[in-house]
Amino acid sequence: MPNSPEQVRINHHQIDLWITVPGDITDADLLQRYDHLLTKEERQRQQRYLLDTHRHDALITRAFARTVVAKYTDTPPQDLKFSQGPKGKPELNHPKTAVQFNISHTHNCIVCAVILVQDIGIDIEHTGRKIDIANLAKRNFSATENQQLFALPQIMQRQRFFDYWTVKESYIKAWGLGLAIPLTDFSFKINDTEQDYKNLFTIKKDISLSFAQHRVDEPHIWRSWIVYPTAEIDEKQEHRIALSLRAKIDNQKTDYQLRFFDTLPLLGYQEL
Repeated sequence: MPNSPEQVRINHHQIDLWITVPGDITDADLLQRYDHLLTKEERQRQQRYLLDTHRHDALITRAFARTVVAKYTDTPPQDLKFSQGPKGKPELNHPKTAVQFNISHTHNCIVCAVILVQDIGIDIEHTGRKIDIANLAKRNFSATENQQLFALPQIMQRQRFFDYWTVKESYIKAWGLGLAIPLTDFSFKINDTEQDYKNLFTIKKDISLSFAQHRVDEPHIWRSWIVYPTAEIDEKQEHRIALSLRAKIDNQKTDYQLRFFDTLPLLGYQEL
């Protein structure tokens, strides 16, 4: 992987999305270096996993989060101090900075989104797993989303299901409240207009949000994106990524720019 400057600069209209593949990281010395980055509490949580593969992925997830966030803070990764919100969302306590981040992982892929000031949520899902789409949608999607989903030809329903699932997860993660927000209390409408990013990703950004009458929220401060890696990044194209951003003010006309980075923590990274 090409060498790159350690520090990454970001402006207020940029969202950086970092990707790493834990299956590519097997070197014992490198894994030991990751272990040295963790706090005692992080190491204890990582060791609670029963399976070796889960402990391996948990170790890389923590090292990945630390090394990514460190690139924006002029602080060594081992010196960062994190806490968890009331529903488990990781937050940076030291150093005090405008940098906000969120992390998600699934089968052999971990992603981290970074932004300044505003709340960000990210979700990644492995679309190849076996699930009962109809049952999950009826229990977790709004009536409007279910109507839109099942109006599609059956061959398209699985992919649209994951569009909804990931973007809804990214919304509740941006709030940091998890399933304390019922998934049926808000609805996404997805326009299929797509934007290409260097032939590596396809992005949908014409996405609108509405709320059940009893939910207090403001659709004009939210923006969301759904990201589809191409075959060059994801051989079987079985991953779906969604981002949701909660701004302080109306942001519907803000031209946010997404940047993508591939990294092997401590070894290097490259902008895609």
